[in-house]
Parts: sequence; structure tokens; C-alpha cells
Amino acid sequence: MTDTIQVDIVSAEHQIYSGAAEMVFAPAELGEVGIAPGHAPLITKMGPGEVRVKDTEGNETAFYVSGGILEIQPKVVTILSDTAQRAEDLDEAAVLKAKEEAEQAFHEKSDAIDYSKARASLAETAAQLQTIQRMRKRAGR
Repeated sequence: MTDTIQVDIVSAEHQIYSGAAEMVFAPAELGEVGIAPGHAPLITKMGPGEVRVKDTEGNETAFYVSGGILEIQPKVVTILSDTAQRAEDLDEAAVLKAKEEAEQAFHEKSDAIDYSKARASLAETAAQLQTIQRMRKRAGR
């Protein structure tokens, strides 16, 4: 078994990250999964949440993904997501505003509301805020 695994995080727009890692944590459909080098092959859906990559020097980098597909091979982890960005690039004020708008849309009693879209938007903004809070906690702020 090797001591690193190749990690590629790709959004619809471009590649967000590519590099060797000691460990990867991702929001799989049934809960967070930890991936070490030599992990058994797996393909699963991901929900919105935080992906953490622990590089070969022990540093952890956090990313927000809106969901997508997680493919694990013994030497390669590929994360495909419509939206993916570094956690440090998330704009908390914009996320809070989007969360407020999603909550308002969800609670409006109107036939024009698509409740599944409002629920998905609310889940995404909650995951973004959780990613920001975890990043701050790790940084000791």
C-alpha cells in the first residue's frame, strides 16, 4: 500500500484541486467518508458539504461542494461537482443572504414556489455556513 493518494476535485467550470494526499474526507450520500491510500473502489453520490484534503505535509485544505459524484480507486480519488470552491473563498455575507432568501421562499405560501428547489437551496447554504464555521474553528478564530 502506498502512503499517498492522488486527489482531483473538479467543478463544472474547472479543476479546483489536484495533488497527492495522505487522507481525504468527503460528504458521501450516507454520511462523511474518510479515504486513505489503498481504499476499496467505490462510486457514490455526495450531498452538499465540506471536502477536506490532508496533504503530504499534514496541512488540511477545505473545499465546499454542492454535491456530485465521488469516485474512489486505491490510488485516486475523483470528486465531480457542479459547484466546488475553496472554503476560504466562500463569502459569508453572500451565503447568509442566500440562506435568508431560501428560508423566505420556503415559508411563503404560494403555488409559484418550487419547494424542492427551496429545500435544496436551504441545504446548500447551510452546508456552506457549516464549512465556513469549521474552517474558522480549525484556524482558531
